[in-house]
Amino acid sequence: MIALSLAAFLATSQTPAEQIIELSKEENRVMAHLRELTGTIGGRPTGSPELQRAEQWALKKFQSFGFKNAHLEKWADVPVGFQRGPNNWGKILKPTPHDIVFSTNCWMPGTDGPKRGPVVLMPKTMDDFNQVKAKLKGAWVLDDAKVGMRGPDFSKEDANVHKAVTEAGILGIVSGTPAENVWTHGTWKDKTFEKHPTTVEIQVRHEDYVELDAAARSGKLTSVEFNADNHWIKGPIEVHNVIAEIPGTEHPDEIVVLGGHLDSWNSPGSQGANDNGTGSSSTLEAARLLMKSGLKPKRTIRFILFTGEEQGLLGSTEYVKQHAAEIPKVSAAIVDDGGSNYENGVSGLAKWGPYFTDSFKAMTKAFPDMPMAFSPVEKYDASGGSDQASFWAKGVPSFFMGKAGTQQYLHIWHTQFDRYEEAVPVYLKQVSTSMAVVAFNIANADTMMPRP
Repeated sequence: MIALSLAAFLATSQTPAEQIIELSKEENRVMAHLRELTGTIGGRPTGSPELQRAEQWALKKFQSFGFKNAHLEKWADVPVGFQRGPNNWGKILKPTPHDIVFSTNCWMPGTDGPKRGPVVLMPKTMDDFNQVKAKLKGAWVLDDAKVGMRGPDFSKEDANVHKAVTEAGILGIVSGTPAENVWTHGTWKDKTFEKHPTTVEIQVRHEDYVELDAAARSGKLTSVEFNADNHWIKGPIEVHNVIAEIPGTEHPDEIVVLGGHLDSWNSPGSQGANDNGTGSSSTLEAARLLMKSGLKPKRTIRFILFTGEEQGLLGSTEYVKQHAAEIPKVSAAIVDDGGSNYENGVSGLAKWGPYFTDSFKAMTKAFPDMPMAFSPVEKYDASGGSDQASFWAKGVPSFFMGKAGTQQYLHIWHTQFDRYEEAVPVYLKQVSTSMAVVAFNIANADTMMPRP
């Protein structure tokens, strides 16, 4: 009985942060969440069947942690959906056969089965076009347009030439990225199931483009084959944010928002793991840790997995509209959306520092190789980047957690490399713990965070 009483005394003498950290170090499931999300669902563009599955998956996760109030909250209908099937490949057939790494934007046409044909260089003038016109039907046109994260930029080309080429019976246009990454982007804007673009636009990695360009310019017979397994889905398609909360014991109408975005891109090969499966999985694990700890915050902690982030913060923008009456009572909004490096703190106005100090001190003590700090600044701007910006636009103290570590985020960002194996387990354990500790301490502060 004495030993039991002493153990109970020691447990109660821990700070809430120490209790959360100890629980996390005993059993952290963030990588298990991420493995499920990426392995059974994969990439999740808003308006895709995969995102619909992810919404249900996340809802059931929250419910399995004991949340009775977990729910889906509709924010829009997507007019036309998009799905990338599993059968995607590209090949150089001649002169030297090998596979090609490629992608297409979402909400762009696929090839409707494998399509092989010769490679023809994009003409620059109408005179050039007339010289190669007979070769264009059934050909892949190699275009030197600059390719960025949002796809190829054809704006500097002669519009009449470009139009004539696309109407000449070509198989599609092939452009090259500046490095080994191939990106995916896209939008449903101005598209419907019945009316949408018809020209196939392929982006290949730089080294494949250079090889094709050199072969075609040398006069060698050059041919390729692509199978872009893209599918349009008749809308409207409901899209939702996934929400759960721990009600506050003293100020239940005052709220700390904690979250990330559940949607992702889906280049062939990508699983949407680090952008932002990591933030979603860390949010889920922070929620699980807090529920299992039994700690009761003074203010409500609301966990939100937003969707539509990649199309322009759409889900969070609609959230703040739908919850306009609550926004004055949101103490802070904190988002994790920076890959799987560890959280190293935040910057902000000096008056916000005390709301983070104890959390960062406890986290740095528990994870000394991953120190956290608050960096005061005279001017602060949380617009852009991710879903915290939607709250910041309404005057809420909002934070995109800073990151440090070994992951090269630009390597995976919107590319074919955004996979589970690129995530760093030790960092994500720290991230999910930090999110739980920071949210609880802000929810338990003497006052709401002061407005900027």
